[in-house]
Amino acid sequence: MRLEVPVIGILRGIAHDFFGPVMGAAFEAGLQAIEVTFNTDRAEEILRSHRPLVPPGKLLGMGTIRNLDEARKAVAAGAMFLVTPNTDVEVIRYAVSQGVPIIAGAFTPSEVYAAWSAGAQMVKVFPCGSIGPQYIRELRGPFDHIPLVAVGGVRQDNVKSYFEAGARAVGVGDSLFGPQALKQRSAQEIGLNVKKFLRAALQ
Repeated sequence: MRLEVPVIGILRGIAHDFFGPVMGAAFEAGLQAIEVTFNTDRAEEILRSHRPLVPPGKLLGMGTIRNLDEARKAVAAGAMFLVTPNTDVEVIRYAVSQGVPIIAGAFTPSEVYAAWSAGAQMVKVFPCGSIGPQYIRELRGPFDHIPLVAVGGVRQDNVKSYFEAGARAVGVGDSLFGPQALKQRSAQEIGLNVKKFLRAALQ
């Protein structure tokens, strides 16, 4: 999974009929990858209906994949990548067998190594909100060869700190799209928020 823009947008609880405008505005603003979470209402339908609309070079995946059954449903719906909150070796191996990139969730050093060893392309360190960038820095000591994705508590005002600590990418929800994104703000407003976040992250 090649992330030239190392910010993954996380959309949880978004309405089916509002997903298209948000996806379009976010991609146009420069975002490369978006995940809709499996526990969003009609998530499979959202993914299936919008997958053909993804522009070249952009990625639409499914997150909050907690078990093998959900992984199979996400792949069947057309997910271009999977993201899990937990370390499930069976799910990782299934994704690898299907040729679908997977960012596997982990927290402890043992989980990070287990997820990577099972075949995850990247390892999602979650939740980061209560521990901050220093934990990423410490994990990078023994695991400097593992691409880590910081998720949970990443905001516009601290995102640079995560990259400076060694995170390869970050996953962000409200702080990226704006706190009212799910309440059907204008697509233009959401796009502007995405642009501001990406400037803060990439400068």
